[in-house]
Amino acid sequence: MLHSCQKIQPIRSKNKRFRRRGEQPRAEIRTEKTRDSGGERWKEGDIQAKNSDKERFRWVRRREVEKAEMAASKKRKVDSENRAFNPEWTESFLFVLPTGGTKPVCLICSETVALIKSGNVKRHYETKHKCFEETYPLRSEVRSEKIRSLKAQYEQSTRILSHTFTAQQRAHESSLRVSWILGQHKKPFTDGEVVKECMTAVAETLFEGKEKQEVCEKIKQIPISASSATKKSEILTQDVVAQLDEAIQKAPCVGLAVDESTDVCDNAQLLVYVRFYYAEQKAFYEDLLGITPLQTSTTGEDIYLAIMEMLAKRGIEPSKVISITTDGAPAMIGREKGAVTRMKKDNPDLLTYHCIIHQSVLCASLSDEHAEVMTSVMKMINFLRASSSYQHRMLREFLKEVDANADDLLLHNNVRWLSKGRVLARFWAIRREVASFLAELKHHKATQFSTFLENEKQMDNVAFLVDITSHLNELNLRLQGKDNSICELMTAVRAFQRKLEMFKEDLQEDCVHFPAVQEQVQGQRDVSSFVVFIDKLIANFSNRFDSFSIGQQLTMFIQNPFLITDVRSFSKEATQHFKWVNARDLQMELVDLQANVAMKELSARTDPSSFWLQMVPETAFSHLKKVALYILTMFGSTHNCEAAFSTMNIIKNKYRSRLTNEHLHTCMRMALSPFKPRFKMLAGQARAHFSH
Repeated sequence: MLHSCQKIQPIRSKNKRFRRRGEQPRAEIRTEKTRDSGGERWKEGDIQAKNSDKERFRWVRRREVEKAEMAASKKRKVDSENRAFNPEWTESFLFVLPTGGTKPVCLICSETVALIKSGNVKRHYETKHKCFEETYPLRSEVRSEKIRSLKAQYEQSTRILSHTFTAQQRAHESSLRVSWILGQHKKPFTDGEVVKECMTAVAETLFEGKEKQEVCEKIKQIPISASSATKKSEILTQDVVAQLDEAIQKAPCVGLAVDESTDVCDNAQLLVYVRFYYAEQKAFYEDLLGITPLQTSTTGEDIYLAIMEMLAKRGIEPSKVISITTDGAPAMIGREKGAVTRMKKDNPDLLTYHCIIHQSVLCASLSDEHAEVMTSVMKMINFLRASSSYQHRMLREFLKEVDANADDLLLHNNVRWLSKGRVLARFWAIRREVASFLAELKHHKATQFSTFLENEKQMDNVAFLVDITSHLNELNLRLQGKDNSICELMTAVRAFQRKLEMFKEDLQEDCVHFPAVQEQVQGQRDVSSFVVFIDKLIANFSNRFDSFSIGQQLTMFIQNPFLITDVRSFSKEATQHFKWVNARDLQMELVDLQANVAMKELSARTDPSSFWLQMVPETAFSHLKKVALYILTMFGSTHNCEAAFSTMNIIKNKYRSRLTNEHLHTCMRMALSPFKPRFKMLAGQARAHFSH
C-alpha cells in the first residue's frame, strides 16, 4: 500500500544488470506520503504510473521485434551459399541441373532434390535406383550410352514443354491447318470463311455457358479469310518444297516423268514428277518436282530449257537423273530437237522410256472394220443422249419402265482411257431395250440405227469389242496407280501377252473368256476375223515390248533374284544399262545371295521393294543393292502426270479461271505433295496475329 511520503524513484541497483544485457531498465513506481488528505498529490502519482505502463508495453514489443530480427539474421540462406552442381554427379548418380534451375533433376524418375548437395543426390540414387548400378556398372560403356539416351530424352521433353505457344500462335497454327486441309481437297481460298462459320455453329451446339463463349471467341480469332488462306498456302508450300529439296539432296539418284497439257484458259503447263529413295522413311517417294508455264510455243527446245531450269532450281545435277519417261510426243522424243534428245547430250547414261500405258493403248488400235462398228455405236449413243434433251429424258423413263439393267447410256470420252470399254459394256447390257426404244421413234436416223442392231454380223463385232475392251481395260487398270515400279508394269504387260495367246485359242473353241461373243454367236457363226484381230494385238505388243530396255533378266532380278539361272546373262544385261556396274562383282554377289537361305525366306515373305531396301545388307551385297535401287527409282509411266492434270482441271475450272499460275502451282503442290508441313515450327517462326 502506498503512503503519502513515498516518491517515484528508479532502482539504481538493477541498472547495471540491465545494461550488461543490452536492455532498457524497467521503471519502478514509488510514491511519497503526504500529510494533507487532498487529492492533488494522488492524482500526480497516478498519471506517472500510467505513463510508465505504456513505456513498458512499447519496450516489450520492441524487444520481441529485435529478437525476431536477430533470429532471422542467424537463419541459414541456401540461395546465398552459391552451391555449384558437379558434372560428375551425372555419371555417378544420374542427376542433371536444368538451365537456370536450382534443383537437380533425376534422369531416371524426373524427381528433384531440395539442395545442390552430393549427399542429397547420392541418397536419392542409392534409395530409389540401387538396381541401376547392377545393370549398368559405373564407368562402363553401356552406362555411358544409357546416360546419353536418358539425357537426350530429357532434353527433348523439356524442349517441348518449355516452348509454350501464345494464343496468337495457336490461332496461327489453326489457320495453317485449315488452309492445308482446304488445299488437299482442292477447295478455293474463300472456303476458309465457310469452315469458320461451321466451326462456330458446332461450338454453339456442343458447348454451354461460359465454355461456349470461350470456344466461340477463340474460333473468331482464327485468321482464315481468303487473303489469309492465300498467304498461309504460300507458307505451307515453301515448307513442303524445302522438305522435298532436302530429301532429294540425300537421294543417290532420281527418275523423272514429264508431260505437257493446257488448263482451262489454254495456258500450256509443263509438269515434271520426280521419284527417289527417301532414306529417312526407307521408301520411294513420288512428288511434284515443279510446274512451268510455257508462254508461247511448246517445242522440244522450250521443254528442254524448262526442265533444265527446274532441275537447277531444285539443286539437281543432270548426272543424278537416271531415267526420264514421257508420253512419246515428237516434242519430247524427236531425234534432232526433242527435249529428251537434248538431255541425253548432257547425260549420255540417261535412260529414256515411252509411257507403258500409252504404248498399251496404241497397241489396241482398231482395224477398219472394227473401227467402223465402234463409230456406229458411238453415233447411236450420241443420237439418243445428246441430240435432244427431250429424247434423252424419254429414254431414261423408258428404261425405268421396262426395268432395264441400267437407267441410262454412257457418253464416250476420247481423253479417258477406260471410256470406250465402259460405254460398250453399258450399251450391251441394255441393247434390246435400246432397240425397242429406237423402233418407236419416227426419225430417219432411228431407222438406220435399228437396221444396224438387226444386223447379226455387226452385232457379232459389237459383242467381240465388248469382250476385248474389257480385257484391255483390266490391263489398263493394273498399269495405273502410284508407286508402281517399272518392273511391276512390265510384269503386267508380259502377263497380258501370254493371255492373248490363250484368248486366241479360246476363240477357236468355246469362248470362255468372251461371254458376249458366246451369247451372241452361240457357236453358229464364224469368228475367224476375231482371231485375226487377236493376232494383230499379239504382234503389236511384241513389237513394242519385246525390245523394251528393261529385259526379263532385270525384271526377274527385282521380283525374285533367286530364280535367275543364267548369272552371266543377267550381269551382261545390267552392264548394258548401267556403265558403272562391275560384272565380276555383280556375279559373285548374286551367287552369294542365292546361296543365303535366310535371305531367300525373307524374299518370299516381303514385297520386292521392301526386300531390297530393308532386308538386303549393303555391306555384303552393295553392287546388287545399288542396281536394284536404280531400277526401282525409274518411272514406268506418266500416270502421275495425267492424274496431276486432272487435279489441275479441278482446281482451275471455269469458276476459278482467273487463278494465276503461281497460285495454281501452290494449290497443286498442296493437293499432290506426300510431305506434311511442320505446323508447330511454322507457327512459332511467324509473327502471329488474331483475326480482325
